[in-house]
Amino acid sequence: MVDVETPPAKPAKSTTDPATRRAALWATVIAVPIAVIVGLVAFSQFTPDDSEPAAAPSASAPAPVPTTPVQLAAAKLDAGTTQVCLAVTSQLPTELRGLTGRKVTAGPEQNAAWGEPPITLECGVTQPTMCERIDGGHDGCVPLDSTMLAMDGVCWWAKDGPATDVFTTMDREVAVRVSVPGSYEQTGQWANEFSEPVVKTVKSTTKGVPSGCKG
Repeated sequence: MVDVETPPAKPAKSTTDPATRRAALWATVIAVPIAVIVGLVAFSQFTPDDSEPAAAPSASAPAPVPTTPVQLAAAKLDAGTTQVCLAVTSQLPTELRGLTGRKVTAGPEQNAAWGEPPITLECGVTQPTMCERIDGGHDGCVPLDSTMLAMDGVCWWAKDGPATDVFTTMDREVAVRVSVPGSYEQTGQWANEFSEPVVKTVKSTTKGVPSGCKG
């Protein structure tokens, strides 16, 4: 297609008188500086202010881990339980969701700890058993209205504490207990980190297992 150019129209003869032209000239002289000022003000609204303080570091940084071992008791275990607990501890991670593993004061073949405040695992603890009645039963029994968590193939008895939540396996021949300080969010999910090692190393049992946890 050929472009067709339209010739510019001839300018009409100006009929504006000199007074009107002078007024228009002054209006132009005044308008230009005002436009420049308005533009500068608008630009300043979009220019970043380097004087603003930098963002503060995240407050969720992990606490420094002490070099001192974590205080844990070591129950005396029979030969069979000792072998099971050795298998459990051999499957435990050296780091737990970024928490550094720590030494324990006793029983490294059955106990383990991570982070500060420490999350701890104890293997070979007293096997929990359910109470016979809603209002009680034998000494140390687990109340019938207790919370049970079926997580990744393991039935955990969840006991909330004022400072630490405690999770104990209910469906294993050798009981494993995990203690998670309340300062950690979703404490049950931290306990669930140990479900896989437990399934791999500790045989399941149906004796005394709450009905809600039976497969």
